[in-house]
Amino acid sequence: MFGLLMAAVMVRFIAKGWVRELYAASVFHFTYPGFEWIHPWPEPFMSAHFILLALLGLGIAAGCFYRFSTILFFLGFTYVELIDQTAYLNHYYLISLLSGLLIFLPANRAWSVDALRKPQIRAELVPGWCLNILRFQVALVYVFAGLAKFNADWLFHAQPLRIWLAARADMPLLGHWLAQVWVAYVASWFGALFDTGIVFFLLWKRTRVPAYLLLIFFHVATWLLFSIGVFPWIMIVAATLLLPADWPSRCAARLIALRSRTNPGARPFLSAAMPAPSSVSAYQKPNWLSRSALGLYAAIQLLLPLRPYFSSQPVAWTCSGFNCAWQVMIAEKTGYTEFFALDPATGRRRRLSVKDEITSRQEMMMAQDPYLIRQMALHLAKKLNGSGIRSFEIRTEAFATLNGRPSQRLIDPEADVSKEPVSAWLIPIGPSSETGPKRVGNKVSALN
Repeated sequence: MFGLLMAAVMVRFIAKGWVRELYAASVFHFTYPGFEWIHPWPEPFMSAHFILLALLGLGIAAGCFYRFSTILFFLGFTYVELIDQTAYLNHYYLISLLSGLLIFLPANRAWSVDALRKPQIRAELVPGWCLNILRFQVALVYVFAGLAKFNADWLFHAQPLRIWLAARADMPLLGHWLAQVWVAYVASWFGALFDTGIVFFLLWKRTRVPAYLLLIFFHVATWLLFSIGVFPWIMIVAATLLLPADWPSRCAARLIALRSRTNPGARPFLSAAMPAPSSVSAYQKPNWLSRSALGLYAAIQLLLPLRPYFSSQPVAWTCSGFNCAWQVMIAEKTGYTEFFALDPATGRRRRLSVKDEITSRQEMMMAQDPYLIRQMALHLAKKLNGSGIRSFEIRTEAFATLNGRPSQRLIDPEADVSKEPVSAWLIPIGPSSETGPKRVGNKVSALN
């Protein structure tokens, strides 16, 4: 199911024209620290890259040269994700993690082309850690996404759902209800409780079936109401990992039995792919190196989502610790940023255009993130100061709004954002718009 879904995602990416929009249409890309050396292929090779990823997804689904397909898919997809920070999405990060884990799992031991080619690898049992590490990863997404919603904006102000649901007031049949404030509050509380508790209800035998049906309803509803791409479908598929491990075998057995009853003379269509029995003793316990690697991976995945809880400001505002922390659907943030070059010798200031450097989508995403603003400022400063004759300062007029708050300054307009660190010029979020920033030593405080 993962491989088929990945193939569909890649085909959709090409069909929507996103390959050109995200990777070929801009001159400048917002790179990740340490990965500045990664650049997109020139067209048509970037499109060919996505076609290859789609084929590798089919290879994973069929278990055809599984290890080779999985390794190449992980490397190829993660490469795409590292090209530009403005393309980051939680579910793309999850895809990289899951495909990376699948490299080390024996997922081609049954119902696969590899098992048909090499009958000696067939098995119906695998070590428990193979399933549990995947369960652990999926459970983290739900639990931390739920915990992230236990904040004042989400629970006590129903934000940003009040904004998003009201925007769908023209929806047939449901539009009138979506415009009601109380509906946004109910949806907010339900969403927080659902994300936090669904894993436990899926693991409990008595509630498993209704919990999974509720999960399907929840994700389909969010897909219909909000523009969140394929995330709901990825989670519907990934949540099957939390069901009993033998559910595919039991479903296959029922299909075989049904086919036998309706067509007694037919050859069972799954019989050739059914695995031969194997004993638990065929597998050895993980050695110390494997246990250490699993422990390190689990520790990293637990620590990364904890970063927001040690921040004095909302991470959706500072953008420090927001990514890779499963902060799912908790922020409606828009921004506006203009760059200016200041010549300290003359005091003259002129506006700098970024239209020829980045796409409108990149500009929209950059204006929300202080770290991306600084990255663009460094790029502009490098271009201006390339001659070495002058040393221009890069200043900004930057405003942002988060979860329905009035627009306020995001950055101190007197700061040189190309030279000072983000912490020196980022203005803390306030309940109302700023009348002006005040610098105190190396910090900026807002005047209400």
